[in-house]
Amino acid sequence: MKIGILADRRGWHVEALAKALAQRDCQADFLPITRLVARAPGNPLITINGQPLESYDALLIRTIPEGSLEQIIFRMDALHRLEAAGVRVMNRPASLERTVDKYYTSSLLASSGLPTPRTVVAEGFDEAMEAFREFGDVVVKPLFGAGGRGIARISDADVAYRTFRVLAMTRSIFYIQEFVPHGDYDLRGLVIGDRVVAAMRRWSEGWRHNVSQGARPEPHAMDEEATGLCLEASRLLEADYAGIDLLRTPHGYTVVEVNSIPGWSGLQRTTEIDIAQEIADHLLSQLEH
Repeated sequence: MKIGILADRRGWHVEALAKALAQRDCQADFLPITRLVARAPGNPLITINGQPLESYDALLIRTIPEGSLEQIIFRMDALHRLEAAGVRVMNRPASLERTVDKYYTSSLLASSGLPTPRTVVAEGFDEAMEAFREFGDVVVKPLFGAGGRGIARISDADVAYRTFRVLAMTRSIFYIQEFVPHGDYDLRGLVIGDRVVAAMRRWSEGWRHNVSQGARPEPHAMDEEATGLCLEASRLLEADYAGIDLLRTPHGYTVVEVNSIPGWSGLQRTTEIDIAQEIADHLLSQLEH
């Protein structure tokens, strides 16, 4: 099997996946996603550094880096075209689109009846301030982004006014979630296929619990309710593998985010399961069908 790993750079995750695939007698090539070249009509259809991507049995998407709107749309278009040409892409482009856009994710979760924080998404300053007054204590996030970057908790009306004025000046979308009281930890479950293969509790002194922001991970055995929510969220977004973030509240669990390109370096420190090998096994099992 010939597998391409698309990312913006070589790193720990790429190397772990390449090693796991090599142990299964696969050729695993790192392909820098920022070097895409497409042709229409195409022969080859799409290349990276001269390598025709349609020659691969599968493409494993490790990162889609930040960029302009044109760059993001082009990368997604290229993945859609490769999938249409018969290349197995994991996660599928439709799944990536459902999770890279926080509004799309929140809307799908809510419309399917899964518990998720109340959210308002708007373009206008007045509507953003109305949402703040409705919720009183909010978390403001960029529509696109991961790792806890660019998010802020706001419970003061003056701070909300100044923050939203700045966002309006930069023509940003207002993505505003009601803050959910939950103590000093959250939960991350990693779903691969139809299993939660590993989970962790992330502790921090503040309200943000990303390991990349300094949270402390520890092993966690998810109960039946949390496991079911993780699996439902992953199925809803049609992900082959996904990181599901949960908060535990006095009223039960709530799904905060779904990440279809999840990192697992923190999670790997809490489990003896080789997560890269689990992902490789799932990908190869899909190619056999």
